[in-house]
Amino acid sequence: MNRSLKDDATDWDDLRVFLAVARAGQILAASRRLSLNHATVGRRLDALETSLGCLLFERRPSGCALTGEGAAFLAFAERIEAEMAEARASLAGTDLGLSGTVRIGAPDGFGTGFLAPRLGALVERHPQLKVQLVPVPHAFSISRREADIAVTVERPTQGRLVARKLVTYALGAYGARAYLDRHGRPETPLDLERHRLVGYVEDLVFSPSLHYEPEIAPHWQSRLEVSSALGQLEAVAAGAGIGILHAFLAARRPDLEPVLPERRITREYWMAFHENARGQARIRAVADFIADLVRAEEGIFR
Repeated sequence: MNRSLKDDATDWDDLRVFLAVARAGQILAASRRLSLNHATVGRRLDALETSLGCLLFERRPSGCALTGEGAAFLAFAERIEAEMAEARASLAGTDLGLSGTVRIGAPDGFGTGFLAPRLGALVERHPQLKVQLVPVPHAFSISRREADIAVTVERPTQGRLVARKLVTYALGAYGARAYLDRHGRPETPLDLERHRLVGYVEDLVFSPSLHYEPEIAPHWQSRLEVSSALGQLEAVAAGAGIGILHAFLAARRPDLEPVLPERRITREYWMAFHENARGQARIRAVADFIADLVRAEEGIFR
């Protein structure tokens, strides 16, 4: 960078705009988060780049990608953000320091089935905190700022991340009692070949660890494929066939019955955030809240 930021009252506003665009990947999405006009965000970016004497983003029709200088400036901006959060917490009290937005990306089974019903306690505890939960069946990139905190199904290995294991969870084959009463209860994996099977859409599976059908039956052939864990649960519960479900979700449905219970699958949930966010009180607080929730109810995952 050719020049440093000028020491004036607009600097923090410009940094907030820069951080929002870096995290959203689009000027339009950033303007919505900031409640600013799209053109205003563009002008702020132009002014910041002029002040710094370099381009921070490559602006493309599909969005904004950080340049090398932009990536370097991002680390600087996040340190300032973290320091300001710590200063507010110190001066105004911890709870008042927890303000702003934290976005959580999570697989749909964990995000909707476990986390969503429990997040109300967090926002009640911190009235100035906004929590965004994005529970969809795909991997989230923290490096590209798709989420502040990501829950993953395997330990993240890419990027400068702080990661911790949340819990080991179990999956197994289940069928609706009404379906099993009509079509019989399989006693061996070979018996599954005589049943309708519900599975995932293979080319949309976002992690190799989620290709688990062969662990129940080597020749599993789905007749109905659903791309989300919750969709598979509802299809099986409605009698569409036998499917492999998360045990912590299936256990809440009295209409479901385990099939071949000796064949269980285990996987892990991990949680990660960018190491630059380590000093941000709101992200640490949300991450600790999620970890405490899972620890308190660990038994349901097994």
